Amino acid sequence: MQYLLDTVAVVRHFTGSGMIGRAASEILDSVERRGDLLAISVVSLMEILYLFEKGRVPLSLSDAIEQIDNSAKYLIINLTPEILETASSVEFYELHDRLILATAKWLGVPILSSDRAFQDVPGIHVIWK
Repeated sequence: MQYLLDTVAVVRHFTGSGMIGRAASEILDSVERRGDLLAISVVSLMEILYLFEKGRVPLSLSDAIEQIDNSAKYLIINLTPEILETASSVEFYELHDRLILATAKWLGVPILSSDRAFQDVPGIHVIWK
């Protein structure tokens, strides 16, 4: 199975800091054993770059990319015209989150996220608790 990680899930998973919900943690811990794939939107990498530069997260872009490159279980999803078109049907107030949600919707995969507002978006299945 494939899952999309939102930015917070990527940062917490890669740094081992902060809480990860039980259900999300079980998926992250068993991904190699079960052969699952963890997708990461390029938008999350953009957010990591920005947030690290502002001192708001402990994960740099280069460290994130290195961890992604060192494991076959991660897949970077680029922004495509199809994802942007999907974003036009996703109502969410923050652009980065809207694009990440559109990526999950376009891929047709659950998203691992602590953001409770994601649960109110039609067509999005959120896993965290």
